[in-house]
Amino acid sequence: MTRGNQRELARAKNAKKHSEQTKGKRGDDGLSAAARKQRDAEIMQQKQKKANETTKGGTNSK
Repeated sequence: MTRGNQRELARAKNAKKHSEQTKGKRGDDGLSAAARKQRDAEIMQQKQKKANETTKGGTNSK
């Protein structure tokens, strides 16, 4: 049964090592750099538009 324990420990160690290596990295989404930049720009524009709408709606008191 000792081997089973060694295997489990090795699996846990490898999983921890793998998670630390991939930490903070974005997964490959299959887009080129230009396409990713365009997509991110569109997302940021939508967020900015939503933020502007909420600030205009909430501060109408004079």
